[in-house]
Amino acid sequence: MPRRVLVLLTLLVLAVHAWVLVGLPLGGGQDRGAPVRMAFHTRTVAPPPPPEPPAAPPPAEAAPTPAPTPPAAAAQPRPRPAPVRKPAPPAPAPSMPVAQEAPPMPPGEASATAETPAADTTAMASAGTAVPEGAASETATAPEQTASAASSPASAAAASPTAAASSPTDSAQDSSAGVDIRPPGAGANTASTTPPPARLPDPVRLEFEVSGQAKKFNYRASAELLWRHDGARYEARQEIKAFLIGARSQTSTGQVTASGLQPERFGDKARSEQAAHFNFGQGRVTFSANTPQAAIGAGAQDRLSVFIQLGALLAAASERYPDGTQITLTTVGARYADRWTFTVEGTEMLDLPRGATPALKLQRLPRKEYDQKAELWLAPSLGFLPARIRITQSNGDFADLRLSANAPP
Repeated sequence: MPRRVLVLLTLLVLAVHAWVLVGLPLGGGQDRGAPVRMAFHTRTVAPPPPPEPPAAPPPAEAAPTPAPTPPAAAAQPRPRPAPVRKPAPPAPAPSMPVAQEAPPMPPGEASATAETPAADTTAMASAGTAVPEGAASETATAPEQTASAASSPASAAAASPTAAASSPTDSAQDSSAGVDIRPPGAGANTASTTPPPARLPDPVRLEFEVSGQAKKFNYRASAELLWRHDGARYEARQEIKAFLIGARSQTSTGQVTASGLQPERFGDKARSEQAAHFNFGQGRVTFSANTPQAAIGAGAQDRLSVFIQLGALLAAASERYPDGTQITLTTVGARYADRWTFTVEGTEMLDLPRGATPALKLQRLPRKEYDQKAELWLAPSLGFLPARIRITQSNGDFADLRLSANAPP
């Protein structure tokens, strides 16, 4: 393009811009300025105050606080568990037959108290000790019952299962009585507060052969009775052992008095030991098994010392106990106390593993349906210590301990 033409175009553009820039302020700048200022003052001063009152609606928004009503609705579902309670009424119905089935079971225990029957019925053909394991031993196998059945000569005369010291029976009421000796054909005598005279046998070790039956299971075992005293104190220990079954022992310790034995502690141990502690000063006996305390009187014995004490009474004055005489005294086990009565039956000749031995038979007959029958033979040649003991249960189970040897302790 020619240079001249470019110069003209440039000048033309500059002229147009100059006209625009200079002409705009003159065209409306002053006329529009005043009205704009007036409009600004009127709009900024008056209008702002009125919009503030509408701020009141926020309290209106607080109205939504009734929202708590939904929780009330949520609470309504709670009554729904009520229908679940409806099955409760039928529940008592089945419980009735269960309660009716319970009565037939106690006959197996035959006791007014739960503790006493458990101890005696589980003893089976045992020498009558209160079994420490209680009812648990009722489910024992035949071998376990065998160990219990042969428990000891010292426990031969089992206590009546229905006469626990804690029960309101006559045994609980008269367990604090002394020794009652009733001549043949005589009525009931008043129990003596002072036991009759006694003469203790010399220390000795007795060995027994044991045979018996427990729930149709025949068994054999061996037993030993160790008797020691020094004139002031005594110790008696009886233990029975059965092959592949184990051992069970009973111990009795206490003082020697002019009236014979005065026990202080009786222990019965199979898996664990339970014990009875005598306090003649307070006239009470306590039990480690936490069974109720029992009252005792002068002449009370435990289930091991009673056999030695009976022999000591006969040794001191055998003429005082003719055939038919009844001797009653309190006998304490590991769980309770009871009154035992022995009747003098007469002298018999025993055929024992040790040899022919004359012995005086005493018998404890069952007082009630589920009591044990105990037969005891005391040999004068042994200072009236037991030469044979036989226990028979109400179900026919039995344990028979027969003297096989005797030796110094």
